[in-house]
Formats: sequence, structure tokens, C-alpha cells
Amino acid sequence: MRQQMPKQDPQVRRSNFDEVAHGFTAELARAEAERCLNCKKPLCVDGCPVEIEIPKFITLLVAGKPDEALAKIKEKNSLPAICGRVCPQENQCEARCILGRKGEPVAIGSLERYCADWGRTHAAETAPEPAANPKGKVAVVGSGPSGLTAAADLALLGYKVTLFESLHAPGGVLRYGIPEFRLPKAIVDYEVGNLTKLGVDIQTNVLIGKTITIEELFAQGYQAVFIGTGAGLPYFLGIPGENLNGVYSANEFLTRVNLMKAYRFPEYDTPIRIGKRVAVVGAGNVAMDSARTALRLGAETVSIVYRRSREEIPARLEEFENAEEEGVVFHLLTNPIRLSGDENGNVTTMVCQKMTLGEPDASGRKKPVPIPGAEEEFSVDTVVVAVGQGPNPILLQATAGLTLNKRGYIEADPETLMTSIPGVFAGGDIVTGAATVIAAMGAGKRAARAIDEYLSQK
Repeated sequence: MRQQMPKQDPQVRRSNFDEVAHGFTAELARAEAERCLNCKKPLCVDGCPVEIEIPKFITLLVAGKPDEALAKIKEKNSLPAICGRVCPQENQCEARCILGRKGEPVAIGSLERYCADWGRTHAAETAPEPAANPKGKVAVVGSGPSGLTAAADLALLGYKVTLFESLHAPGGVLRYGIPEFRLPKAIVDYEVGNLTKLGVDIQTNVLIGKTITIEELFAQGYQAVFIGTGAGLPYFLGIPGENLNGVYSANEFLTRVNLMKAYRFPEYDTPIRIGKRVAVVGAGNVAMDSARTALRLGAETVSIVYRRSREEIPARLEEFENAEEEGVVFHLLTNPIRLSGDENGNVTTMVCQKMTLGEPDASGRKKPVPIPGAEEEFSVDTVVVAVGQGPNPILLQATAGLTLNKRGYIEADPETLMTSIPGVFAGGDIVTGAATVIAAMGAGKRAARAIDEYLSQK
């Protein structure tokens, strides 16, 4: 039987920002690891974007060698404590697990997290020495999952790497987008610290495209540049009333809380306004994070407003279940059409159109269709819009010759990730649009290999 990670009680955790899942004990990890069939043709490896040799690390865990298991993971993945927490294993490695065909797959993500946490608490990790004679000098733009992975792999390949981050702390979406209760910032700090041990130079408060351009990076002696700036420009609904006070984009809401620690105001001087009645529009992981954060900030009722049905919810099942357990209310087949406010410009009311599902659209999900005359209205003090995000244009507009696709993302060769500018590579959400942490990491890994091959040939 698949082992389950212990968690905080829902009624307790909804009032704190401590991590929800406690992780496996040694006994639980061993029992779960022993379920692995150690297949001769491990399909789980094919499902891993960063190519971890999953059965090999699990076999080492069964043998009572968590240090060697972690070393095996880190041959492919430089951020195991992060991936073990936020990677959607259920759609990737675990989806390919043979045991899952007739029962429950091995909890690969939980075992990866156990190994990473064991290494952190036992101070077991030793980083390779930085290259004494670097093969070249590479700049990485953006310190999210793709940038961190590319930087680590390039350093291991023998390059001198400088990682540029526009904000005051590295981590990208891992730091500003994912709440403390799902990914503690101490974990991000630890994984980033391992990069510096590899010799990666991290420079914060540097906005490429404003502080310095990509052309100037080449003039400074960088031989290649990897762009991993993600998709951080929020989308809005385009409905009346979105400019009222109390209406946030999920990006602003989560950045204030996660990066700027608004949840510890006035200890930290970033305020955030939370009313008694909060509505979050959207049903992806970002929406779930926003709703669960609002609960912890003291909202009395928090609602998810989503225009499709329960079956179409894009968030991870685990995050949906956690939100439901904690008391988030779901208004499904419901689409906001306008917001109203009081004489002071504060949002007070959300009016929604009731929907039904029609034929599948381009995404493969059934298209929501308005029900004529069916509207509902409810009171709100705070609205968080979590309906996706796009590419930030600052770097893109400042880089002459960089080809973009019709959606405004960077065009990159699907194999090499080379852009239209020789020596400039790109990967992750800035190329694909918003996706998963592990998909971005896979792009960073592929880019590092491609940069090494490009500079070696050059």
C-alpha cells in the first residue's frame, strides 16, 4: 500500500504559514521505497523532464544509503528538495509507474523530498570544486527554475557562470510565487546556496534590458547567454471594476506575501489589504495558492470562482484537496462579468454569469457557454485575479534581433533552444508560456548541454 505523508490538521494549518506536509519518516520512506519493482525498462525515467535515474536512487534508499541516493538524484537534478515538493509527479514519472496500472504508483516525489531533506539535515552534501580553469564565461538571465538549473549544469560542465536576477533575492517564481506553507523559503535559500558552492556568481537587482543589455553582456566577455525570465506579466479579466481598490493580480498578491513577507506586517513593512470576504478568480495552482494564503491572512470566507466544472480544474489534485479541506468554497461554472464598489472606490460586489459546458475547445476541455439570464451576485472585500500570465516585455523590447512568436514569447529552436541571435539561448516559460517548475528545469538542463556544445564547436 502506498504510504501517505503526514500533514498538519486542516483546521490548524489554515491559520499558519508552516509547511503543510511533514515529509516521510525513515520508516515510511523505506516502506514506500520497497514497493518499487526496479523495472528493467523503467518508464518512470522517461516521464522525468530532468532524466533522474529513479529506480537506481530508490534501490540505494532501500539499501539504507540515503546519502548515495541523494548523490544519484543530484547527478541529474540540482534542486531535489524543491522538486520533491512542487513537481507534478502524478502527471510525469508517477504516471508512467507500472504499479499505477493496477493500483497506486510509487510515491517518487515524496522519496525524492525525503532524500533531499535528509541531506540538508545531516549536512551530507559536498559540492564539486569550481573549475580552476573555466571553459568559458556564460550569463544566465533569471533565477527561476530554468535559470537555476542551467547555471548549475553549466558550472558542473566547467564554465564560469553569472546569474542575473532583477529582484532583491534569487529564486524567481519559487520565491515570489509559491507560498511558504507549500515551499519554505529556507529550502529555496539552501538550494540556491548549493549553486554558489559550485562557483555561480549571483547578482541581484540587475534588470537585463534596463540595467544592462544582452549586447553589453557580450561586450563584457560573456560567450553565451541563457534567458530564463519566465512569464511574470499578469493577465486580467477585462471587466468593469477591475481598477477598484482591493482588486489584485495574483502576481502582486503572492509577491507581497511571499517575497516581501506581508504576512509578517508590521515586522516587515509591506502591507496587504485582506477583507472578510475574498474571491479568487481561476482554478490553477496559482489560484489555489492565493486562496489558501488569503485564509491564512485572516479572511472569514474565501471562494474560488471558476467558469468550468470540477473535472476541468487545472490545479494539482493535491492542491485542490488541500484547499477544500481548509475551507475554501468553490463557485464552479461561474464567470465574473463586473465588479462594483462603494463611494470610496473599494470593491464591494462581484456579479457573475452562470455557465454550462459545450463542445471541447482548442485546449481539449469543454468550452464554457453562458446561460442566458442566469446571473448571481455576492459581496466581496478583496478579489484576486489568477487567470494566467504572459511574458514581461522589458528584456524582449530591449533586445534587437530577438524573434518572438505571435503570442509574444521568444522563439527558440526546439532541439538546441538557440534563439534568432547566435549565442543567445532561451527556455522555460519565456518560450513555452506558463508551465510547470520541472518543465522549466528540463529546459534549463537541455540549454546547458546545447551551450556547451555550441561553445565547444565554436
